[in-house]
Formats: sequence, structure tokens, C-alpha cells
Amino acid sequence: MEFILLAVIGLASGIVGALVGLGGGIILVPATLYVGINLGLIDGITPQTVVGLSVIMMIFTGLASTISYMKTKTIDFKSGFIFFLGSVPGTLIGAFVNKGLDLPSFNLYFGILLILLSTLLLVRKYLKPVSWFVNHGKKRTFTDNTDQTFIYGYPVWFALLLTFGVGFASGLFGIGGGSILVPAMILLFLFPPHVAVGTSMFMVFLSALVNSITHISLGNVPWLYTIPVIPAAYIGAKIGARLNQKMKSETLVVALRIILLLLGIRSIIDGLMG
Repeated sequence: MEFILLAVIGLASGIVGALVGLGGGIILVPATLYVGINLGLIDGITPQTVVGLSVIMMIFTGLASTISYMKTKTIDFKSGFIFFLGSVPGTLIGAFVNKGLDLPSFNLYFGILLILLSTLLLVRKYLKPVSWFVNHGKKRTFTDNTDQTFIYGYPVWFALLLTFGVGFASGLFGIGGGSILVPAMILLFLFPPHVAVGTSMFMVFLSALVNSITHISLGNVPWLYTIPVIPAAYIGAKIGARLNQKMKSETLVVALRIILLLLGIRSIIDGLMG
């Protein structure tokens, strides 16, 4: 029963994670905590073991998504490497801070973060484009399959600073960093949504490799539970990446916003009730 539940959670995490560039941890972490602790259906679940399971899963969802997005040429590899370099030290620090979090605190902080990100995406139409970052950085262009051309960019120093914070949240919550990075890429650096998702999943893959080493060394990985989660999440990531290419950019942002909002509300309720 535990393996079936984890496989279903892994499949859903892979699909949603690859679809909107979140890495899948943002689904797996709250879902596994709820099923394992609130419902008592999975033994040995703690915030630490869930994060350990999540980062191992994200190696495979990140790899599957990266391969798929490479084929559609929606990955900015140079940006992905820059973002990865900034995130590494933050990831390591976040993983160690995670050791001191109890479950109610974890859920509460996690939920607040998700609702904040959802709100930013909700009001992004009413915000003036933050062209300062594009004008003060190296500009890039991308033409999508509808022949619409996007101009985006960022100063490298700011990208490194931002991704340090993204890495910290990734190590702390096991969420892959994409939940923060994708909105930031769209709102601040004016990335086209499809490129933001593809580049985010590439960075999620690289970051998960580093993140997993830290959590393995801390003894946070429940290896038995990786057996159903990894193949299901890998298949899900392939499906999610394929669905991504069939969706319009604005539809993608709406999907991302709704997912973040629902998960944030659920997580805050769990945190306050805990």
C-alpha cells in the first residue's frame, strides 16, 4: 500500500514539476507529509526524510525533463549554469538548517513561501516590466513556435545573489528551487515562460545532484521509498514536458499560480493545526 501511494505521488510530482518547471518536490513534499503523518499511511515520515526523498527524486525528474526540453531547444544552458553556481552554497546551508525544523514550523514557512510566489504571479500583469535587469545585463532573444520574439536578460551579479536565496530554500524545503526561480525569471528577467521552465528544470537537475550529497551525508534519505518514487516520477516528468509544449505561455503561468496557491493554503493549514 505504501509503495502504491508513493508511486502515485511520484507520478503526479513528475508531471506537475516538469509541466511548470518546479522539479516536483513542491508536490511530493506536502503530499507525502500529509499521507504519511496526517493519515498515518506511510511509516517513518518526517520533514527531514521527505526532503531527502524529494532531492533524490529531483535528480531523475530533472534529468528526464532536461532531455525532453533539449529536443525542443527551450533551455538556456548558459543561464542555467550561472543560476546553478549561485545556488550551490545556498543549497548546502539550507540542508543543514533543515535539521532544526519541526513539522508545524516546516509546513507554516513552506505555505507562506508558496502563497507569496502565487501572489506575485497573480499581480504580474499589473506590475510594470522590470526592464532594469534586462537593460543592465546581457540581453538574449528567443523566438517561440508562434514566431513571437522575446528579449530577456539579467546582470550576472544579481542572478548569483538571487539563486543563492533560491538554493537556500531548495535545501531547506526540498522543493528544487524552481518554484522561486521560475516566477523570478518571468517577472524580473522577462524570460519567456517556456524557456524559464526548461532552464529551471536543467538547474533543478544540477542542484539536486549537490543537494542529494548533503542529505545523504545527513542520513535523511529513506532509500526503500525511492524504489516506487523514482521510476514513477521519471515517467511523469516525460509526460509533463510533453504537455508543456502543447500549452500556451499564459496558460502555463495560470497553471503555476493555481498549483502554488492551493499547495500553500494546504501547507499553512497543516502548520497552524500542528
